[in-house]
Amino acid sequence: MGCNMRKCWWHGKIAYQIYPKSFADSNGDGIGDLRGIISKLDYLKDLGVDILWLSPIFASPFIDNGYDIADYRNIAPVFGSMDDFDELVEQARKRGLKIILDLVVNHCSSENAMFKKALKDPFGKEASYFYFVKGKDGRAPDNLRSYFGGSVWEKVEGYDDLYYLHYFAREQPDFNWNNKELREKVYEMVNWWLDKGVSGFRIDAIMNIVKDTSFPGLPPDNNNDGMCAANKMTAKLSFKAKEYLKELRDRTFLGHDAFTVGEAFGLNDSILPDYLGDDGCFGSIFDFTAREVFEKEPGYYAYPEVDIAFYRDSNFSMQEKANTLGFVAPIIENHDEPRAISLYLKPSQQNKHGAKALATAFMFLRGIPFIYEGQELGMTNTRFDSIDEFNDLSAFEEYRKCKEHGLGDEEALKVLNLHSRDHGRTPMLWDNSVNAGFSQAKPWLKIHQDYETLNVKAELADPDSTLNYYRKLTRLRKDPRYVECFTYGVFRAGDTSDREIVCYNRHSDAMDIMIFVNFSDSERKIQLPEDAQLLISSEKAELITGTLTVQPCSAVVVRIR
Repeated sequence: MGCNMRKCWWHGKIAYQIYPKSFADSNGDGIGDLRGIISKLDYLKDLGVDILWLSPIFASPFIDNGYDIADYRNIAPVFGSMDDFDELVEQARKRGLKIILDLVVNHCSSENAMFKKALKDPFGKEASYFYFVKGKDGRAPDNLRSYFGGSVWEKVEGYDDLYYLHYFAREQPDFNWNNKELREKVYEMVNWWLDKGVSGFRIDAIMNIVKDTSFPGLPPDNNNDGMCAANKMTAKLSFKAKEYLKELRDRTFLGHDAFTVGEAFGLNDSILPDYLGDDGCFGSIFDFTAREVFEKEPGYYAYPEVDIAFYRDSNFSMQEKANTLGFVAPIIENHDEPRAISLYLKPSQQNKHGAKALATAFMFLRGIPFIYEGQELGMTNTRFDSIDEFNDLSAFEEYRKCKEHGLGDEEALKVLNLHSRDHGRTPMLWDNSVNAGFSQAKPWLKIHQDYETLNVKAELADPDSTLNYYRKLTRLRKDPRYVECFTYGVFRAGDTSDREIVCYNRHSDAMDIMIFVNFSDSERKIQLPEDAQLLISSEKAELITGTLTVQPCSAVVVRIR
């Protein structure tokens, strides 16, 4: 089966997400920075990735770790200067690496100059760039709950019945995308960065840009506070966002041949073609099928227990929907999620064997795979010993919810130790020296408990490490003999009756390649054509005259045609 997609430069590439605050500290202040990233470019090149996504590096008060932007055209001093950024782009280019940035334009920071002017004159021009709305019957305009808890509405100081809208923290006012002048400012800023040499963007929280300006609210959900989660309204309006997003695409990305990947929750089957594919809003979208199951719940305390079958079925669902339509971006973790090994695997598999098996299941899905920093080491969740060790705004809100729901301190901490976003934000582990080689100073967030053995230096020296296995996977995915199949070949799900097996094929006109991952505690035997060829295995595997033996908690990739 062939593929009729328009060919783009990012097809066949592998991306890597950098959380700058936690990647590498070059100046000893305990916080990662741009020069730290520059110093690690050779490491990233050797890992086999092509595209580097940097979480926000813009000027910010860091209420939400940089996702509250005060100045879109300046670098936060804690990360360095614009000269440092320009050097990063140039040094990356020399190594064949592309830089993409986080585009955060659903909201900005309350320290943004436009919002400061809006607060001074909530009926003036700048105020029209946001949502300043009168209350209803002495209360807020509607009953939506923000992503970080509490109302999405904040009273404007000096006014008895005037509010501004913020779907996230109160320090993150939402932009009014209905305002054409505001949209023009966004497009001008995006083109400015593209002209500077940025190769594209990851587009943050973008489905939230459409609002029902009658602000009708929604029936209360099960949080017992009379409110309804804002994401319920976002999902209800998701079909409308395409009008603005295609305008954004046409005015900016298309003219620069830019790669874009959308953080697009709530896309149902009927509107998926509007956002993905040759005429879609984005070059790719993250596959959040698994995450959306969690987001439906009122809090961490209600999150379901999940296993590898849950991860498999979630991925297979999106793979089949997007199959020949366009490229999704498969992930197993990012800065908003805990470590996948701790979430999806049994305790006995939360080690390098499980890490390598999970990596194989993820790496050959159809699309643009995104590796998150530390994932290639097999990082598990960091152990936090008290609520005071967390940093994320949502961690404190979720702790409050746990206590309100009747959980004790120890139980609430256990819930956060499984689900907190801070697990993905702890510093990168470079070696076994003080602070894991991340910084000479005390890091801004806790160092992983296993850093003395779980680190880049140790794993580079171990041929059997998770890191060296990731390097083998990236080489295989881009091997000239198989790259066409792994890039454009369709996805075909295997048998899903066994909850501990992940099996799928990548199929092209020229070949069929099977990915088989055994998460059970016993070996499995598979009958294959006698001329089948074993391409890679995470543990020792035997292929003898068409019989393949796969060890417990291990993976194989086999060409079967």
